[in-house]
Amino acid sequence: MTGVKICGIRDVQTMALCARLKVDWVGFVFCETSPRVVMADQASRLHDSAPSAQENGPLRVGLFVKADDRSIEQVLKAVPLDILQIYDTADRALEIQSRFGRPVWRACGIASRADLPTDPQMSGYVIEAPKQAQDSRPGGLGRTFDWSLTQNWTSPSFWMLAGGLTPQNVRNAIRESQAPAVDVSSGVEASPGYKSAELIEKFVANARKGLDLTSNLS
Repeated sequence: MTGVKICGIRDVQTMALCARLKVDWVGFVFCETSPRVVMADQASRLHDSAPSAQENGPLRVGLFVKADDRSIEQVLKAVPLDILQIYDTADRALEIQSRFGRPVWRACGIASRADLPTDPQMSGYVIEAPKQAQDSRPGGLGRTFDWSLTQNWTSPSFWMLAGGLTPQNVRNAIRESQAPAVDVSSGVEASPGYKSAELIEKFVANARKGLDLTSNLS
């Protein structure tokens, strides 16, 4: 079954819903320019409001953009994140993975097959649309890309598809990309930073009706 990550969680109601729906991962955004940003103490309360991964709840993913060690350390003191999602260079992402002893997923913008990552040292990859010149922050920013670029790709490690996914297009995205997992944020929001329970439920249901791929979700 396709894995599902709901990113940009900011309230306990959404955390409870994700736990009830057996979502695989929830994401907390630690990037000040994002409308979905949370502080460490807020993320701690969100973490405490739902079963942990050890209690069969969703794995907690922390999203960081060009963060220094001290910033990551401060968050980890407050929130026992299971995975770090990093927007930075490949070398820096590997350094963070080694420094903090946690799986790191590096976000990669893809414009052609030549952009697909090849390094098996990285725990995982988030594959999304490439950055545009006008972008003020990283991420898929609600844009899709040519999902066929990942067809028949032998990934060096776990990966998930992100960027522009919605309840309406997620099944087609899974079929075209052959992604083992999908990551959504703005596509399940009523307005920037505010999640819609109805859209989350539809997204999860449709993603799980998509192409059935078995993957390692850790």
